[in-house]
Amino acid sequence: MTTAIQLPGIPPVSPSGTGSLAARQPAIDTAAVEQLTLLSLLDQYAQDGLLRRLGPAFARFMASLGMTEPAHILTCILLSELEGRGHSCLLLSALTSDPCALLGWKASQWQTLALAADPLPDSLEAWRSSLSACAQVWAVNADTNQGTTQDDLHQALVLDQDRLYLRRYWRDETSVARAIISRAATVRAVDPRATRQWLDTLFDTEPTQELSSKSSSESSSEQVGVTEPDWQKIACAIALRSNLTIITGGPGTGKTYTVARLLALLFAMTDKHENLRIALAAPTGKAAARLKQSIDDALNGLAAKVGEHLPLAQLTSRIGAARTLHSLLGARPDTRAFAYHSGNELDIDVLIVDEASMVHLEMMAAILAALPANAMLILLGDKDQLASVEAGAVLGDLCRHAQDGDYLAATLQYVLATSGQKIAPAFTGHGSALSQQTVMLRKSLRFSGPIGDLALAVNAGDTAKAIACLRASDDKVLSWITHAQAQEMVELALDGRPGAPGGYRSYLTLLSQAPPTTGNTGTNANGVYDLWAAQVLERFESFRILCAVREGEWGVAGLNLAIEQRLEKEGLIRRRSEWYAGRPVMITRNDHGTGVFNGDIGITLPDPQRSDSLRVYFLEGKTVRSVLATRLRHVATAYAMTVHKSQGSEFSHTVMVLPKESSPVVSRELVYTGITRARKNFTLVSPVASVFEEALKRRTQRASGLGSLLNA
Repeated sequence: MTTAIQLPGIPPVSPSGTGSLAARQPAIDTAAVEQLTLLSLLDQYAQDGLLRRLGPAFARFMASLGMTEPAHILTCILLSELEGRGHSCLLLSALTSDPCALLGWKASQWQTLALAADPLPDSLEAWRSSLSACAQVWAVNADTNQGTTQDDLHQALVLDQDRLYLRRYWRDETSVARAIISRAATVRAVDPRATRQWLDTLFDTEPTQELSSKSSSESSSEQVGVTEPDWQKIACAIALRSNLTIITGGPGTGKTYTVARLLALLFAMTDKHENLRIALAAPTGKAAARLKQSIDDALNGLAAKVGEHLPLAQLTSRIGAARTLHSLLGARPDTRAFAYHSGNELDIDVLIVDEASMVHLEMMAAILAALPANAMLILLGDKDQLASVEAGAVLGDLCRHAQDGDYLAATLQYVLATSGQKIAPAFTGHGSALSQQTVMLRKSLRFSGPIGDLALAVNAGDTAKAIACLRASDDKVLSWITHAQAQEMVELALDGRPGAPGGYRSYLTLLSQAPPTTGNTGTNANGVYDLWAAQVLERFESFRILCAVREGEWGVAGLNLAIEQRLEKEGLIRRRSEWYAGRPVMITRNDHGTGVFNGDIGITLPDPQRSDSLRVYFLEGKTVRSVLATRLRHVATAYAMTVHKSQGSEFSHTVMVLPKESSPVVSRELVYTGITRARKNFTLVSPVASVFEEALKRRTQRASGLGSLLNA
């Protein structure tokens, strides 16, 4: 039966009468009108900033494939929007219980959309049944991995239990889970006696007094007299027996210190150690450079300890430079494909990936696919830091039980035999193979003062203690500028604050003292210009402003502009165009032609060879390299940067700026990550004090099926 509907701008039509208008025009397709109404409303939501513009476009694409049910189109919109916020799937249970919370909408905003898609399934089972019947969805049977209602025709959407995926994220999650389980379960032959001897040589075997409970935030004074095992030594022993090891811990817990000793142990325990092929990698160029420098320093220090028994200095020189993950896998410009994959594997025996919390789902799937089955994978990272801006929170999913240990009796026996370390009963359990290969480092040597106390309080969500830390720092290590004004922020950017030197005047003053060049020959014979450029970069890197958001007066865009204007007024920079001497820039896209990568930070300096040109200098370890400014196409000014982009970096004085209004992105993990970028001083700037308190109450929870797949 055709329903009489009045469309906007069309007079009502009487359904009666032989010669009426209704008899002369075709019936109106109610379903088509409902679909059009929903799509138009989605366009309006995108214009209002409630949705990405990609969402309505994806919904129209699915509609063009024959998806007619408004409820199904609505799930496409939700799925697209959640993917943009870092989720790998849509949990139907969340959609059923609290749909407003999915996107942080007001009840009225959701109800308007739900009404346009009415009727919606009213239960979890109803949603499963409805989506399983949709031809554009492949429903997976958890037991058989086969479609329950139709064959796998490579539909764009996949329904796995109560999780709805875009197909590529379902494929990535399942492949990561299978590879992780397989690698963790692989058993390597280990000589306990030889391992113990080498570990005793590489580590100080004297017991330390620390915490032995599962909570790393408890005061050690409450646990006096309890001997804590050497978790670094345990991590090395555990890594030796499998093809996968995860070493997690906060800043200063010695992750790279540990992995350096693991490398020495691998060299020692390998028959032909000169043939051991090792690769170092990290998500960003900055993190990769820090990884290489830290490992080189640690291995050089170990060379004297091991003596002639192991030519460690010679072996260390054979480890190549650390690379970004994109470079390691052979990223191809303008494509998601890599040169190395399951059909063309990496030619390595050991892969060490630092800052693994930044590795998103798709990248982890690519790493595991390109790594030979018999190669060792060592993941290093802080499970409590921000996850990647892209979909997935892989390290968080992998380290779900790291705090508890969850070790089997067999693991305890192995650890005791190979390292002499006894793990307390509090860390025993019935964990999976992955739990047996995960070690959490629990003692921070660098963050034991006010910054460490603040980081622990924030990570625990203890608002009262965090505020007390910020307000009780008599030594000026910490400072909290509440009800801040824009002018205060600019002054802070210029000269730092009392008790916490820094600011950008320092590096710009040094820039004005550029050494003379030798005309067309470039730098002088002693490389004075390069040494000076390195000093400029080091001064700039000692201080940084981190923002929670990009836009607005208190975001990256607003602060960069305000700081530039003030620096120019002070005569510290001269902006004649986009490029000027002293401009700090961040690379925003990998550029293999120039050898720069997303996240790299450089300073624009005069070209010593041509007075009318500018070059951007990048610090790589203790040396510099430069690229003509005109060759860099994808850059952004970087006086201020997002907390996300700062991961893998550290600054003597870190200033973290919160926005005026709270939002889902301003979370506990974001604040914790910002705090742990500081080495000596930390300053929190918040125009509205309550935003900080609200952030500590908000945990970032990303929808994912990886944890369930690993447990299964």
